Amino acid sequence: MALYEHVFISRQDLSSAQAEGLVEHFTAILKDNGGNVLENEYWGLKTMAYKINKNRKGHYVFMKSDAPSAAVQEMERLMRLHDDVMRIMTIKVDAHEDGPSAVVQAKNSRDDRGPRRPRREF
Repeated sequence: MALYEHVFISRQDLSSAQAEGLVEHFTAILKDNGGNVLENEYWGLKTMAYKINKNRKGHYVFMKSDAPSAAVQEMERLMRLHDDVMRIMTIKVDAHEDGPSAVVQAKNSRDDRGPRRPRREF
């Protein structure tokens, strides 16, 4: 089986629990077709560079999978038909990187900076 990385963006008016439910739904589709989701990351509600279907923000989700191409094609087909999913991207990789993705690492490095300085009043 081949290794894939998937990123999809869901609508901004969904709750984070509903976005996580989409991950479970698409994970089940891959498993039913002989694949396996190795890891997933919910990146959160992010502002997009341009509007997509009148939405300025979207819930970003990243998934790493090990699946046959037929399973990935079926999952992508159902993602395109799903009303809550705005964009999808799937990339075939030679090997998955260990640890969190670059987006999560950047978010964690911002959190390690410490508290912000209080604003000075004039």
